[in-house]
Parts: sequence; structure tokens; C-alpha cells
Amino acid sequence: MINGPLSAVASLTVNQSDCPEVMLPFSLFFTIGVVSLVENLLVVVAVIHNRNLHSPMYCFICSLAAFNTLASLSKTCENLMMVFVDVGHLDSRGYLARKLDDVVDALLCISFVGSFSSFLAIAVDRYITIFHALRYHNIMTMRRAAAILVGIWLVCGTGGGLMAAFSDHAGIQVLFLVLFLVSLALIVFLYVHMFLLARVHARKIAVLPGSGGGPERGGLRGAFTLTILFGVFVFCWAPFFLHLLLMMACPLNPYCECYRSLFQLHVVLLMSHAVVDPAIYAYRSAELRHTFRKMLFCSNYRSYY
Repeated sequence: MINGPLSAVASLTVNQSDCPEVMLPFSLFFTIGVVSLVENLLVVVAVIHNRNLHSPMYCFICSLAAFNTLASLSKTCENLMMVFVDVGHLDSRGYLARKLDDVVDALLCISFVGSFSSFLAIAVDRYITIFHALRYHNIMTMRRAAAILVGIWLVCGTGGGLMAAFSDHAGIQVLFLVLFLVSLALIVFLYVHMFLLARVHARKIAVLPGSGGGPERGGLRGAFTLTILFGVFVFCWAPFFLHLLLMMACPLNPYCECYRSLFQLHVVLLMSHAVVDPAIYAYRSAELRHTFRKMLFCSNYRSYY
């Protein structure tokens, strides 16, 4: 941000090593932000308008796409603010710029916390699908899914706003790092536990006559899709959090500074997460691909309602 957490992280990095800071063109950040914004909005609209996608899992995916949209929106707004600052129409230290920057920071914080919360909700949904297939529709009703989503958005909105409000405090960086590591460990544990139990269940079902493994096979496919999404999330966000860790652990070490000189690449990778997710949705879900085609080519649009 202009004065927010990301720029604060970058400004605290004093490059005293032989590694020059990598600078990327503004157009790259702007293009990624706009593309990811459009893609995730398409996912949200597709899930809302296609009744076949009105299930708890797709509601959680829609929530994840909405949080990605917030991240894309925050970076797009930041890029536009930088343009206005460069041409002299906005004072980077003025009241308006600071308020806009607080909004952008809040959106980014909400996006991060919300993405992890959505992944956790999806993991629980897949767990119920696989191991309680016969009771799934009684356990995970649309009403309960809606209540979970309301809770996620309330918690993330409040927490993200507080993080952005106190972004100048060093403890916020520690909080971000701890939240990332704890959430990562929790979700990895849930997925490992889920797949280990799924293997045992699959072997038991395989010996039964006429078994096709229908519900569990579908549940495992959904779990595998969400494992890919989570892996992409970790791959895209981990370099930024490693940057935070090195900044706190070895602020003057030249080797650490060489890694921190890649800060803008880390931000691009972070932004790219919101671009890759919709492609994974479309690749793994035939119904979503079909909906995208209808939306893009305006074919039988009324049939979604």
C-alpha cells in the first residue's frame, strides 16, 4: 500500500547487500489485479445464478472467490492511487490518501483471513462428505452453510479491520505470521487425516460386492480439488510470510537481505493466487465450465434461475 502494511514491510528493508532490489513495472501489477478481479467476479456470479451450484461446497467456494475479489480490488485500487500520486492529483501523505490506504489495507487483511477461513470450511465440508456421506444433507444444510458464511464474514471483517487499524504496530506482523502458521498446520492436519481415513474406507468398500464407491469417490475428488487450491494458496503466500519472518529474525543479515530484495516478486506471486484459483475451479468442475461458457457466450442465460 502507499503507507500500509505492504509498503511498510518494503520500507523496513534496508538493502545493504550486493543484491539489487528487483523492481517490476506498474503495468504488471495493474494487469494482474484487473484480470483476477474479473475472473473471481465471474465465479461469484456463476455460483449465484446457476441453481445446480447451490450447494454448501460451492457456497464456500463462492466465499473464497469473493475474498479473492477483495484482494484483487485492494491491489487494483492501490495501483490507481499510485497513478494519481504520480501525476500529482493525490498527495500520498494527505488525509484522503491515508483514509483510502486504510480501506485498501483492511480489504487485504480481510482477504487473507477470509481465504484461510474458507479453506477450513471447505475442508470440513469435504470431511463430512467422505465419512458421513449418508447423513451429509442432514448435517451440512444450506441454512447451516449460510450461518457459517455469515460467521466467517463477521469475524474476518472485524479482525481484518482491526489488523489494518493497528498496521503500524510491529505486533501485527507477528500476528500475521502466527496466524498463517497455525492455520496452515490445522488445515494440513485435517487433510492428511482425511486422506488416511479415506484410504482405509476405500479398501473396505473395495471388497464389498457391487461397490462403486460413489459418494466417497465424489467426495475424494472434491477433496483433491481443494487440496490443489490450498497448495496453490500456500505456494503464493508463503514467500511473503517468509519475507516477514526474515525481516524480524535477521534484519541486517546480507543473505536475508538478498531474499528481501525480491519483495515485489513476492507481491506478484501473492496477487497471482487470485488469478490461478478460478482456472482450477473451471478445470475441475464440469458444471462450472458449462456455466462459464453460457455466461461468456450469453447462451440460455435465463435457464440459470
